[in-house]
Amino acid sequence: MDVKKQFVSAGKVKAQIDDFLIEELRRSGYVSVEVQKTPMGHRVNIVAERPGMIIGRHGTTIRELATTLEKKFSLENVQIAVTPVGVPELNAKVMANRIAFALERGVHFRRSAFIALRQIMEAGARGAEIQLSGKLTSERSRFEKFRNGVLLKAGDVYLKSIDEAVTFVLMKPGLIGVKVKIFPPVKTIDDVVVQPPTITEPALATPPTTESAEPTSEPTPLEEIQEATPAKTEVKT
Repeated sequence: MDVKKQFVSAGKVKAQIDDFLIEELRRSGYVSVEVQKTPMGHRVNIVAERPGMIIGRHGTTIRELATTLEKKFSLENVQIAVTPVGVPELNAKVMANRIAFALERGVHFRRSAFIALRQIMEAGARGAEIQLSGKLTSERSRFEKFRNGVLLKAGDVYLKSIDEAVTFVLMKPGLIGVKVKIFPPVKTIDDVVVQPPTITEPALATPPTTESAEPTSEPTPLEEIQEATPAKTEVKT
């Protein structure tokens, strides 16, 4: 088989397994799956919020899941490893599933969105956005957004840092879409601000102070004129 066809077929199988596990492990907080071909068979690594529910009591659930994957997707000697999520509140897929479960239980959409938004920000996220779309309150479809913090919309930082997930929940009025974006507490190049050097004005040299000489009493021009003119003498007859 051609190498390209092998990659395409492997990608199709992984997508089918992902769709199957989304429905099968929904209550376990399923996030993602990785399928690796090894000389001994296939190794399946599942990332979930509650690994204990996937493993089951004495490992019965995980063995049944391995048997199902072998029969349904023609995998050989499936070995399943379950990895827990580091911080569930900073994972967009987990928070989208939580909002979907809350809507199924009858929680008002605004209340469920605000609770999830508060949990995300308390976990240390720099920003988050939750969008609910569908027939929320009436027969007319619309959407509402709930934001908090800083959330980038474009650029290289958005592509590498923003965690985004979409899920759907079927309600009586119709299908409601839940879209969650989380900006985790990562340090980007925009956070490194180089302070410009401060410019200080040079100190001005003060001229040396000289003691002023005592002013001399020089006659004014008017006094000089008065001294030059002879005084008039009064003659009595």
